[in-house]
Amino acid sequence: MANELRNRDFDDFAPFDFFDNFGKNFFKSMTQSGSMKTDIREKENDYEVAAELPGFKKENIVLNYENDTLTVEGKHNVEKEQKDEKGNLIRQERSYSNVSRQFYLPNVDRDKISASYDGGVLKVTLPKRTEKVEHHNQIPID
Repeated sequence: MANELRNRDFDDFAPFDFFDNFGKNFFKSMTQSGSMKTDIREKENDYEVAAELPGFKKENIVLNYENDTLTVEGKHNVEKEQKDEKGNLIRQERSYSNVSRQFYLPNVDRDKISASYDGGVLKVTLPKRTEKVEHHNQIPID
């Protein structure tokens, strides 16, 4: 209980605990935001998506394109353990987060979508279909 009172979020700049809380709040801001910063550019022949997912492992990121919608999902686990010089555990922290975003990007050639992940940035290229798919919105009446 005393630890919880001392580590309140508004005590971030207390001189005796500045660096301890700085690390805690850095990871909290990464994992509790619940969203990913994303840029989408539409070009003549494709869409380019760049999503920031720092600290995520490539195998924990899932992409799906269905019904003209790109879905990006990521799972992130952070475990931190701190021991004293005798090897006794003095602190252990765990943080888990899941992020997911969906973007409506129509007229994409699903078979030609490509993606890469480097330096915490996921880049997805979604080429547009060359042939136009005509949608007939008029419904016949019987």
